[in-house]
Amino acid sequence: MKIQKFTFNPFQENTYIIYDESKECIIIDPGCYSDQEKKELASFIEINKLKPIKLINTHCHIDHILGNKFVANEWNLELNINKLEIPILKSGAEVANIYGFNEYIACKIPSEFINENDIIKFGKSELTVFLTPGHSPGHISLYSKKHNILISGDVIFRNSIGRTDLPGGNYSTLLKSIKNKILNLPLSTKILCGHGPTTNIKEEIENNPFIN
Repeated sequence: MKIQKFTFNPFQENTYIIYDESKECIIIDPGCYSDQEKKELASFIEINKLKPIKLINTHCHIDHILGNKFVANEWNLELNINKLEIPILKSGAEVANIYGFNEYIACKIPSEFINENDIIKFGKSELTVFLTPGHSPGHISLYSKKHNILISGDVIFRNSIGRTDLPGGNYSTLLKSIKNKILNLPLSTKILCGHGPTTNIKEEIENNPFIN
């Protein structure tokens, strides 16, 4: 399994392309907004001869969904989210206007949804879905036991945690998600965060002030 990270838009959001030797890939949280950012994402896919088969949002805050419409149209994909994120997704246009993303175009509401313990399959690889609310109501994280990685979205960052002061956020719920779904993973598990650098379970148990 190979991972390519891009950092997009003024919020410095991390977008991930995950793929394997089959060349099938999934695109997680496309935050690409400018034409240059969209070109960067598409060029990587073209140069590496990848075949996108899934578009996934860990959650639907505006910085993680700015490129949804582009990705959906470019590779004929339907958005995959947890159903509890629908109100956040629907508010996207209003939030985009507040932050000056005047060219944001909403992606269609999906017809099917991702749930706890679902298996996301692509090529010869798979990721298990964890429901990790708190930062947003239907936030999901994606885990590969085989490759020892967790795509955590905005649940946890290096020595920090996600905000809970946005609509649908809840501090105690977030801490419960972190302690019950994330911190019990192997200590060497690599955490791919929605913002900032990667980290691992050992680092956060020892040094994250919000969970000690």
